[in-house]
Amino acid sequence: MTPKKVAAVVNPASANGATARRWPEIARLLAQEGIDFDTYLTGGPGDATVHTRQMLERGYDLIISVGGDGTANEVANGFFTASGPVREGAAIAFIFIGTGCDLIRTLGIPREPEAAVRHLARASRRPIDVGRVKFTGHDGSMQTRYFINVAGLGLDGDTVARVNRTSKALGGFISFLWGTVASLLLYRNRQMAVTVDDRLVCDAPLTVAVIGNGRYFGGGMCIAPHAEMDDALFDIIILQNMGKISLLFNLPKVYRGSHLSHPKITALRGRKVTVTAKDPTLLELDGEQPGCAPVEIELLPRALLVQG
Repeated sequence: MTPKKVAAVVNPASANGATARRWPEIARLLAQEGIDFDTYLTGGPGDATVHTRQMLERGYDLIISVGGDGTANEVANGFFTASGPVREGAAIAFIFIGTGCDLIRTLGIPREPEAAVRHLARASRRPIDVGRVKFTGHDGSMQTRYFINVAGLGLDGDTVARVNRTSKALGGFISFLWGTVASLLLYRNRQMAVTVDDRLVCDAPLTVAVIGNGRYFGGGMCIAPHAEMDDALFDIIILQNMGKISLLFNLPKVYRGSHLSHPKITALRGRKVTVTAKDPTLLELDGEQPGCAPVEIELLPRALLVQG
């Protein structure tokens, strides 16, 4: 059934400005599929969240996120307030022209806009899990934010911060590969205590702690190869104190998703994760870098409807 009220939230700056150039073509494709929609062009960080929430409050049934992983995260955050969902029954959809395109790899949504629009027009709705994160913002205040794909602390946070300072003109794979290699050459493993479902699983120097709802991050790394987005469980991947040479040697295995057998990797599942750190440790959420540890992460089962 075609939704009654549809809005497209478009981030013209994503993919180094490619979204702005391709949006007229995408709008034409949506119209050709008989989708009547309103458009909102974002103007800066956080804008997509504010306007998504406002549109849901005005009765929109479907919000289409047009951009990258960061745009998708902001739009998804607009579906929630501290007290719960903004509008029951409303759904989110994705047309990606971003740098990483990691979320849609797990969801099985095509990357090319024409195929993505066809998929959106014919897809049914399905609920997925969402992560709610309480963390320390860059200003020192405690903040709450949601994620739908992957959260990570340590090397992951440093890499995303580095990549987001660049133009990303070389595309997702090269941008994140360069960011990962540059970051790990400078990175110092952090002492982190990780608790899963109220059980301490490690308190040691860690390279990275990843909480996966989806499978991919970093422009195509299959960090959590067994993750499912509707199974009411996070896939938690902990990499303990790996040296730089070993990290470089094993990096191809992460892209293939064949890294979990490494003796320094712990893989487990759970619904609640806390991470504390002795030194400043950056947090990554869906390709954005909003703050640092300590963090508390809670899974909200089947909390968001996705059309696609």
